[in-house]
Amino acid sequence: MRTEVLRYTAFAAEPGGGNPAGIVLDAEDMTDDEMLAVAQQVAYPETAFVVARTEDGARLRYFSPAAEVPFCGHATVATAVVLAEREGTGARVFATAAGDIAVDATTAPDGSVQVAMTSVEPATRPIDPERWERLSALLGLVDGDVAEGFPVLESFAGNWHPVVVLADPELFHQFRFAPAALAALKRESGWEGTVTVLHRTGPLEFEARNLFPAGRITEDPATGSAAASTGAYLRAVGAVSPGSRVVIRQGRHVGRPSVLLVDVPASGGITVTGGATPIA
Repeated sequence: MRTEVLRYTAFAAEPGGGNPAGIVLDAEDMTDDEMLAVAQQVAYPETAFVVARTEDGARLRYFSPAAEVPFCGHATVATAVVLAEREGTGARVFATAAGDIAVDATTAPDGSVQVAMTSVEPATRPIDPERWERLSALLGLVDGDVAEGFPVLESFAGNWHPVVVLADPELFHQFRFAPAALAALKRESGWEGTVTVLHRTGPLEFEARNLFPAGRITEDPATGSAAASTGAYLRAVGAVSPGSRVVIRQGRHVGRPSVLLVDVPASGGITVTGGATPIA
């Protein structure tokens, strides 16, 4: 039986932008190997599989071309948009391996569907010094490259991400890394999400590069889980006040400009808002 795969791009800032995701709505009877094979054929950063419908939403699983991941933000938003287009807007809950994710789909003034996705309870922790030494060497960073007041931490809002804020914009735009070596460090460290590298461009604005070596992919154009983890990180280090909305721009380094809106409450899950559109 042929599996129907929908293709959407999420968080696009302009035509041709955003992060592409595959969506399979009828994956109830698919095996792990079959889902991984579909994700490899689609060759997007992640494909979301609806493996069950529930009273208040659905149960989702996510596969990159390399392996299953616990949570994927942009594929969650894309799935929520698809269900809203087919079944109507409103609130749903998606059960994932990382926990329950609340999504609220509304209709924007231009008629498009916008989704506010609220993460699981976030957390932050210090990065292991030996891991940071290896990561900084892979990125070519030295003492003084990290922005003052932004300690390097690991942050969680569905996946663990190391978060690094760089002071120098030229370094942020120009650094290089070895994908295979970074992928090995990610596996060893339990970083199932991206390595999140940021540069502050305004009081509540950041540009992000999210490193995600998986198959032919090396850098993610728009990362919902990393945006939520960034919100949790900024709250933990006192860089934003409760109720702030942070704008994260991402993707221009890979030719897919994206924008993610991140609302940071005083406590609890972080909300990331954006839309998704079909890929022709």
